[in-house]
Amino acid sequence: MPDPDTRLLGEPPRRIHDVARELGLDADRILPHGHYIAKVPLEELTARADGPDGHLVLVTAMTPTPQGEGKTTTTVGLADALRRLGKRSMACVREPSLGPYFGIKGGGTGAGRAQVVPAEAINLHFVGDMYAVEKANNLLAAMVDNHLQHGNSLGIDPRRIVWRRVIDLNERSLRDIIVGLGGPKNGVPRRDGFNITPASEVMAVLCLARDFADLGERLGRMVVGYTYAGAPVTAREIEAVGAMQVLLRDAVHPNLVQTLEGTPALVHGGPFANIAQGTNSALATRLALKLADVVVTEAGFATELGAEKFFHIKCRTAGLRPAAAVIVATAKAIAYHGGFSKGGGIANLAQHIANIRRFGLEPVVALNRFADDRPADLDRIIRCCTREDVEAVVAEHHARGGEGALGLAEAVLRAIASNRRRRLHFLYALTDPIERKIERVARALYGAEGVDFDRGARADLDLLTRHGFGTLPVCIAKTPLSLSDVPGLRGCPRKFRITVSELRVSAGAGFVVVICGNIVTMPGLPKVPAAVRIRILPGGEATGLA
Repeated sequence: MPDPDTRLLGEPPRRIHDVARELGLDADRILPHGHYIAKVPLEELTARADGPDGHLVLVTAMTPTPQGEGKTTTTVGLADALRRLGKRSMACVREPSLGPYFGIKGGGTGAGRAQVVPAEAINLHFVGDMYAVEKANNLLAAMVDNHLQHGNSLGIDPRRIVWRRVIDLNERSLRDIIVGLGGPKNGVPRRDGFNITPASEVMAVLCLARDFADLGERLGRMVVGYTYAGAPVTAREIEAVGAMQVLLRDAVHPNLVQTLEGTPALVHGGPFANIAQGTNSALATRLALKLADVVVTEAGFATELGAEKFFHIKCRTAGLRPAAAVIVATAKAIAYHGGFSKGGGIANLAQHIANIRRFGLEPVVALNRFADDRPADLDRIIRCCTREDVEAVVAEHHARGGEGALGLAEAVLRAIASNRRRRLHFLYALTDPIERKIERVARALYGAEGVDFDRGARADLDLLTRHGFGTLPVCIAKTPLSLSDVPGLRGCPRKFRITVSELRVSAGAGFVVVICGNIVTMPGLPKVPAAVRIRILPGGEATGLA
């Protein structure tokens, strides 16, 4: 195994064939994209189907600040640290979206000395998976409008088409548009709009499919709209599935890269963490578990959103059993949510600890250290975690790479051992009514007193139940900045109720999306977007991308 320290001193990344060889993959069994990126064919997962699985570690978080708490950085740093301890480890993370990269959030490859590389390539065009999803999505949209143009034999109500176009950029002016203007030859006029590409159900389907055949079945079940009689119309009825599968033919294969320290990593898929499951593909996770002793993955947002969907949707669908869970916390987030006061940041962290325990796991708290953190604050947080009977470890992977997360890695290995006999618990049965599923999640994980449904949501509920979607898991979309559905309610609020304004079905992905509050699926650019800082130098190097 190469010495990780030397790689931090400026050496170039290992050639991807060397990374693959560490996993037992010969050069002729990967599909290289240049020197540092390769796709791993799905045949490698099939060939190892009967082999043992490694241990799966989920990285989640307490309720974040608007800047986030460093889950991706922690995922990468922990994988590096486990490799330093002699474990064959891997990281599994989502593919970044171009929209936030040119907007305000920046890239999605980690930060400091805990990154996956080549970061610039991963954050920009990578291997074209995002474009394949975009083209498949938009082909279906074009075929729906073409069906309207040529007689509408299915009786689709143009006012009830729910399939939107996508583009992987932040563009608020495309949220609500009119298509088909210009006379009879230019289509049927109707209201439409764009989502950002990661919000496409095609992305959610890609990330939950078991294999290529299952991908086609799921694509066929996607609902594109409703007839005048109120019946759902699917992509299969539009006859778009075969062409969409062809567009996604290469995108189904997971992408192999590495960290700054040379630890193998799979970066594959990037569904939204609100209206979808918010994790990398199940195919990549399952493949990594066949290739490594310990696999570290992440879920978007905090435990009540990302971890809940990871357990209820991804684990159920892919048959995964996590061995440990890490809750990322920071002194800044504790302070942001009210510090050590009653109902403040420490109470918020305690709620997230309890949330993980409700799924049957004992968590580890990773205190992601920032340079200006006060040691006294970190010590106090650790003491509070000790009172909750949870091990908390200060981690400095951002500044020191894997070396800075060795204590965290040792704590995770202890958690894996202690969780060995525990079983994954779910908060609801799939046979429960949709209302009961929502209520169970809201009461147990948010601390809500109950759930209210707007009149429109009640109508949606009746429609979805009538057409047989009531046995799907729920995917609740709410603000990530609060345990409640109100962004300004920080800390650990009590005596609140959540309000459901809309329900949508993602029948191909296999869940019902529950909208609470104003959920935006097409972001806008800030007043000064990150794009204004980006330049290309005479030698072809880019600046301003970090």
